[in-house]
Amino acid sequence: MERIELGIQDGTGNAKAVLSYDEDDDACRVELEYQGASLIGDGADFFDVLCDIRQVLEKKGALLNCYGGSLNVYPSGMTRDMGAGLKAYKLTHGQRGRMQDLVRIFDTGPDVQPATVAAQRAYFEAWLKSF
Repeated sequence: MERIELGIQDGTGNAKAVLSYDEDDDACRVELEYQGASLIGDGADFFDVLCDIRQVLEKKGALLNCYGGSLNVYPSGMTRDMGAGLKAYKLTHGQRGRMQDLVRIFDTGPDVQPATVAAQRAYFEAWLKSF
């Protein structure tokens, strides 16, 4: 099981969370420890499970600071099917995803734009229409 420390945008400053993930027998499991609570999700791919956990965080006014929670990042069907949703593409309107645009969803960087699940999905849908 891998453990990663991530930042959280929650209005209190520089909040931190610890995210753990594991793939076991075709099930993807993610656990997020934040403010003394543990959010756990299981599913077919890591991106879906991460979205479920992010929606719980959103109800608390918090956004996860990683590529999987970034406005302009979204997985393709192939990255979900072949890689359990651990990688996704940084999206640019009018441009198809390229290999150099792939990022690991639990990684973070200065270009992460924390967003709600709904805003991220809307950006993806607008990107699809931009060709």
